Amino acid sequence: MHQVDIQLSSKKAVGFVIPLGPANLVAVRTDVGMVGCGAFDVAALDSFSYPAVKVRPALGPSIVNTNDILMGIVKEANRSAMGRGIKNGMTGRQALELL
Repeated sequence: MHQVDIQLSSKKAVGFVIPLGPANLVAVRTDVGMVGCGAFDVAALDSFSYPAVKVRPALGPSIVNTNDILMGIVKEANRSAMGRGIKNGMTGRQALELL
């Protein structure tokens, strides 16, 4: 697992990359919620009232690292995340700023 600190405008977030053979499990979390790759079940996390967002790659075929999360495009946000103003089409960085 690789961990990296990410500076947002008003706080820090922590990014994680977990190699899983042919793919990586990638997410960035704040003290409030997380933005992750397509492997995350954001609806399941909503049952814990945990704001979670799934992004698709802005470039290339898949999310490979935390930069891909930041540049990625929100394709799904759970109710807890939408309640914080997150909408489909935002970038991952924009979503993280609201978390």
